Amino acid sequence: MSPEPTGAPSRGPLSREKVLRTAMEMADESGSGVPSMRGLAKRLGVEAMSLYHHFRNKDLILDGMVDLVFGEVELPAEDDDWRTAMRRRAASMRDALTRHPWAVSLMDSRTSPGYATLRHHNAVIGCLRSGGFSIAGASHAFSVLDSYVYGYTLQQLSLPFGSSGDMEGVAGSILEGLPEEFPHLAEMITGHALKPGYVYTEEFDIGLELILDGLEGRREHWG
Repeated sequence: MSPEPTGAPSRGPLSREKVLRTAMEMADESGSGVPSMRGLAKRLGVEAMSLYHHFRNKDLILDGMVDLVFGEVELPAEDDDWRTAMRRRAASMRDALTRHPWAVSLMDSRTSPGYATLRHHNAVIGCLRSGGFSIAGASHAFSVLDSYVYGYTLQQLSLPFGSSGDMEGVAGSILEGLPEEFPHLAEMITGHALKPGYVYTEEFDIGLELILDGLEGRREHWG
């Protein structure tokens, strides 16, 4: 049997889970966030009013979509030290946000967080507390780690290249038209970005280690 074409009405009984999963699929396709209630209903093969039996408004759908994204992020394991746990969690968060680019600016914006969101935040805080951070220190660490992951992901998603080959073309084009008054930029392009084997996404791991080193050094000083 051939697969159902994209945009065709979804079959089967309507449920909250089905509505949210379909909304996520549509958001992933468009990259622009929550779809219209009419568009979502059309994809599901129902009337728009049917959605209101499960969700009073679009905000509740958005809450649920964000909660599903948080549910994809790896939680700290009980036997992991805090650095290992935060490293894995940061990588998992970046992967989830890359899969769902519409979620980058929404992850911590909801005023009615769902269970997966609350579980995630509680686990991260608990891991940091077990790792020797005060509650204030855990708050500082959580904030700076999320700022880095969200910011890096936004930058990565907006880059005009998707592979090393594409990057070489973009960097080479910039270098070709670069005025001589910018020697440091030229040096970075030729001596770093265009060197064989350079992969931009490896910058994420380097930056993350710098942050973890800084948190390690400050951990016992936050009261």
